[in-house]
Amino acid sequence: MPRARLTTAITSLALVWAAPALAQDMQVTTEDGIALTVQTVADGLTHPWAVEVLPDGALLVTERPGAMRIVRDGALSEPIGGLPEIAARGQGGLLDVALAPDYAETREVYFTFSEPGPGGAGTALARGVLTGADTNAPALDNVETIFSMNVKSSAGRHFGSRTGFWPDGTVYATTGDRGERPRAQDMDDHAGAVIRVNHDGSVPADNPFVGQDGVAPELWSKGHRNIQGADIDPETGLLWTVEHGARGGDEINRPEAGLNYGWPEISYGRHYSGMRIGQGTEAPGYEQPIHYWDPSIAPSGLAVYDGEMFPEWQGDLFVGALAGQLLSRLTRDADADITGEEQLFEGALGRIRDVDVAPDGALLLAIDADPGRIVRVARDPAS
Repeated sequence: MPRARLTTAITSLALVWAAPALAQDMQVTTEDGIALTVQTVADGLTHPWAVEVLPDGALLVTERPGAMRIVRDGALSEPIGGLPEIAARGQGGLLDVALAPDYAETREVYFTFSEPGPGGAGTALARGVLTGADTNAPALDNVETIFSMNVKSSAGRHFGSRTGFWPDGTVYATTGDRGERPRAQDMDDHAGAVIRVNHDGSVPADNPFVGQDGVAPELWSKGHRNIQGADIDPETGLLWTVEHGARGGDEINRPEAGLNYGWPEISYGRHYSGMRIGQGTEAPGYEQPIHYWDPSIAPSGLAVYDGEMFPEWQGDLFVGALAGQLLSRLTRDADADITGEEQLFEGALGRIRDVDVAPDGALLLAIDADPGRIVRVARDPAS
C-alpha cells in the first residue's frame, strides 16, 4: 500500500487481497494473548529492501543489489525493466518503493536508490509508469529522477531512505548523513534530512526554508543520522520516522517543518569508541526524540498500524530491527508519547528490513538476507 494509506484505497484493495496458500512457518502468542501465524509468501529474493501491495494483490518488491520484482502467488517475476543506473555498494542500491496515491489511474511508482554521480553516490528519488504488471516481463516506462542529493560522496553507508506521500499529495524522502556527520547540520546539504517535494520534483511553495539564502529549499527537517523507516499516521496526517543511532540512540521522531533533530550535536548514543557525541543528550535549538533505544536495535522500516485484523493495535507503531532481529510494537497515547513496547520474533526471522500493513490488516515483513523473503504475520484463525 502507499505509505499514506488512503482509506478509499484500503477499501478497494481489501476486496482483492488474499495471501498465497503457503505453509505456515510458526505460531506466536503476544503478551496480550493474540495468537499469530507467520507464513512465508515469497522467497528466493536477494536482500529485499521494501514491499508494497499492488491493487490485484501481487507484491512489488525491491532488492538492494538493483532489481525490482513482482511476486504473484509466491512466484517471482523477471526483474522489472527500465530502472536507472544504480550504485549498488555498501548500504546503497535500490531501496524504497511506493505506489502513487492515484496509482489506479496513473500506474505511477516512486522509488529511492543510490544514484552514481560526480564524487560518488547519493540518495535519489525517481518515478515511472509500471507496465506489464500481470506478465513475466514488467517494466517501468518514462522513468525520471525527480530529486537527487546535491552532494555525492564515496561513502557506502547512510543513504536513508524511505519515501511516501503526505495527504496533500506532496512526496517525502528521507536521507542519511552518508557517514559524514557534519553534513547533517549543513543547511545547504540534503544529507541527514527529510525532503519534501511535489510529485514532479518541484519545490512546494510552503516548504519551511524556501527563499532563504544558503539553505536547500527541498528540506523539511534536518539533523537526522540515517532514517530507514517512515510512515504517515492516517488519523493525523503527520509523518513518523525511525533512524539509526550510533552505539545506542536509535530514535523515533515526528519531524515537523523547519525543526532540527540534533545529530551529531545531541544523541542518546555514543561513538563506537565510547566517547560522548556532541554536546550530550540535549542542547538549545534541537528537538528531543519521542522514543529512543539504548542499546541499539538497528531499526529499519516503520508502519503506523491501520487495519481491521488487529483492532487492539490500531495506531500502534511497528518497527523492524536489523541487528536486533525483531519486530517492535510500540503503544502510544493521545499526546503521541510512547507508553510501552513489546518485542516479537527476536532471533526467529532474521533481519527485518521493511514493515507494511496489507489491505486485510496483516503485517508484511521484508527479511533482509540472501536468500531473503517476505513473510506475512496474521491473526491465527483458530484462536
